[in-house]
Amino acid sequence: MERALVIEDDPDIAELISIHLTDLELNVDKSFDGKDGLLKALNNVYKIIILDVRLPGLDGLEVCKRLRQEKNRTPILMVTSKSEEIDKIIGLELGADDYLTKPFGIRELMARVKALLRRSEMVQQPVITAENHEINYSGIYINVTLRIVEIHGKPIELSPKEFDLLVLFASNPGRTYTRVQLLDQVWGYQFEGYEHTVNSHINRLRSKIESNLNKPEFILTTWGVGYKFRAE
Repeated sequence: MERALVIEDDPDIAELISIHLTDLELNVDKSFDGKDGLLKALNNVYKIIILDVRLPGLDGLEVCKRLRQEKNRTPILMVTSKSEEIDKIIGLELGADDYLTKPFGIRELMARVKALLRRSEMVQQPVITAENHEINYSGIYINVTLRIVEIHGKPIELSPKEFDLLVLFASNPGRTYTRVQLLDQVWGYQFEGYEHTVNSHINRLRSKIESNLNKPEFILTTWGVGYKFRAE
């Protein structure tokens, strides 16, 4: 049976999450501090990691950062409190795949977990592939297989979701995607109300690939609809 890791210092919350992950036929390991959780994540193979921001030892942001530095691609669902908006932004920038705000409902938790699990099953397949698995377009180079991105010859580090978004856009220049369509194709779920997840990732992606955020060169806003990649 495949495994999940819950890194949460509140035993009651950790147990609640574990019970519902077990319903998805996952064996669940639990850690109650950041250092132990990081060691478990680095030394075992997990389908998903549920990671609280506020942890003793190492906080969740540092755990996420170190995992991504070690090229660990396990989907990470970060858990924050309402007062930690900046942590959500930083967590996404460091490579978290999604976040959940406390207090949360079980239905929302399970929807997000299922979405990340569906995406992880397709991680070996790019969202949209070019025949040669490379995209060269107006100053941007993407190697889909090796997950390499260069802008005007400069290497760019992207989180897994930022990369998937970029591949989807660059493979379909000029096509506008609504936020719901992006949720469905990149995250794997189609629920209205989660559009903030798309907005956060678009903003982070733009900050990494655009030289002037006031006049984007690549990812354009289609006002009232969504986003598109500029057509040459």
